[in-house]
Amino acid sequence: MARSRSGTRNTRGPRKPQRRGDGGQGGAVQTIDPSARGAVEIPASIMVKELAELIGVNPADIIRELIKSGIFASINQVIDRDTAALVTSDLGYEVAEASPSEPTIEASGETTAGEAAKDVITDETDDPADLVSRAPIVTVMGHVDHGKTSLLDAIRKSTVAAGERGGITQHVGASEADHNGRHIVFLDTPGHEAFTAMRARGARVTDIAVLVVAADDGVMPQTIEAIDHARAAGVPIVIALNKIDKTDSTPDRVKTELSEHNVIIEEYGGDVPMVAVSAKTGQGIDDLLETILITSDAVVDPKGNPKRSAIGTVVEAELDKGRGPVATILVQTGTLRVGDIAVVGETYGRVRAMEDTKGRRVTKAGPSTAVVLLGLGDVPAAGDVLRVVADEKRARTIVEERRNAQTSRPEGHGRATLEDLYRQIQAGQTKELRIILKADVQGSLGAIVHALDQLQTDEVKINVLRQGAGDITDNDILLASASDAVVVGFNTKLDPAARRTAEAEDVEVRLYDIIYRLTEDMDAALRGMLEPEEQEVVEGRAEVRQIFRSGKSTVIAGSYVTDGRMVRGGARVYRGGRLVTTDRIESLRRFRDDVREVAAGYECGIGLASYKDLEEGDIIESFTTQIVSRAAG
Repeated sequence: MARSRSGTRNTRGPRKPQRRGDGGQGGAVQTIDPSARGAVEIPASIMVKELAELIGVNPADIIRELIKSGIFASINQVIDRDTAALVTSDLGYEVAEASPSEPTIEASGETTAGEAAKDVITDETDDPADLVSRAPIVTVMGHVDHGKTSLLDAIRKSTVAAGERGGITQHVGASEADHNGRHIVFLDTPGHEAFTAMRARGARVTDIAVLVVAADDGVMPQTIEAIDHARAAGVPIVIALNKIDKTDSTPDRVKTELSEHNVIIEEYGGDVPMVAVSAKTGQGIDDLLETILITSDAVVDPKGNPKRSAIGTVVEAELDKGRGPVATILVQTGTLRVGDIAVVGETYGRVRAMEDTKGRRVTKAGPSTAVVLLGLGDVPAAGDVLRVVADEKRARTIVEERRNAQTSRPEGHGRATLEDLYRQIQAGQTKELRIILKADVQGSLGAIVHALDQLQTDEVKINVLRQGAGDITDNDILLASASDAVVVGFNTKLDPAARRTAEAEDVEVRLYDIIYRLTEDMDAALRGMLEPEEQEVVEGRAEVRQIFRSGKSTVIAGSYVTDGRMVRGGARVYRGGRLVTTDRIESLRRFRDDVREVAAGYECGIGLASYKDLEEGDIIESFTTQIVSRAAG
């Protein structure tokens, strides 16, 4: 799948840095001969870009050397002096001794970096008098197409299911409902097997698992997986027997199949309640909510301390073009307030603003409350724990220790170095497909990585060198170039600079909007079965400046071409950085003339084949398809 490169890098001893362009980071870099360069003085910490400038080499050369040590860094990442000194020495430059006055960091006792990071935050002891009942947190699980999202729609009277691609939920979300004056928080987990990891995260933070089983379909493989996750998390199960309104429903068969998996419903003498419901007609919805509350009171009795510092879990996270990192947080105990300093996984920040599940601004969130949080420095991972700390200095210390623990994992705990992998490949011991993975949100990343893990064999490996949420950037392309990797994007796009760098560096980029197609391609690549196919080529992008309507069906978008060229063919519409629809450019005009293409810097009128709800500010991306040969990675 990746474009092949001839030759093997020399991984032993110092080598002279390459004289080359800087991979899209500016003009050409004039490398300095090591023999003509004096000893390099390196500070206690330094950015990769700054180190490259200090010794006079290309940032890509620094990144290559870091990769050999198992460190996958961007040009803006900070590395410590020891790492920088090793890289500098490997490139053939002399490193000056550290200044005696330079502060050093000493290890405290025998605690590992990872343990130290965990120990920095100590749990407050809750006074039993401060504990109050909180709303139950309910995870909705089940097999694909059994109606999980539709059931939630019936509860919250929204239309999430209609907006999901292919009718399948692809992002974990949180929603809230009230019944008889009491509150319930719902987590909606995807049902397809590719999202097993996301479903497991949902089970760990939940009080009750609602298992949706279609009365006309019965117990399916993902139904069994959901049962296993709920049991592993030690949470009670409530069965929602959905689609009971269908004429071909067979409730007794479903009850028998459940019992075969040791889920014994109350009707059969067990302790698992079952409620017959219809998400379509609304039948049984009130009974289901009542059963959830009864189970909560009798079995769970969830409590929280609103007086303590908040602890919560990231349900979903993404990079919003206008607002920066945005995370959906489920507060489990304590009260989260605007202005608090929060540590979330390997990032932190001051809570700048919060919104409830209906989009309203709030200033605080107590136990069992889901809020959208703004103010973090980076996009956290779904499943990361949020904890409020005293000040920014403390937060920064915690995050630095966590990051150091991540990069200093012992051999066997993290990924192999490229040097080891090259030796194994040369010896015929293994083959590897290296991937840089970017997606629209963190939840999708976990699902895709889990699905890719299932494709691996002893002979062929998939190595995800980097994964993150947001657009594909220059840094991603540089890392792919340095490590002979393929860049894979899911529901995301290349920014214009990254596209130019990818072309210059000969890096292959593949974009997908359906996870199944992504995993099928990766599986085929691993097995060397990729046949020539039609592949998308992004031609250009245009910004919609004005909308012209003629009659009921004709909509023309007066647009300005910002990058590349617009041509008749495929089109994707983005709004606020999000993919809205995929369509086809049916008409393309300059003034009154039909034209074949319009170049960057010019205005044009664009008519799409079917999508008529264009708005000013939308970005239309033009793409074509071409037949390309594909080779296994």
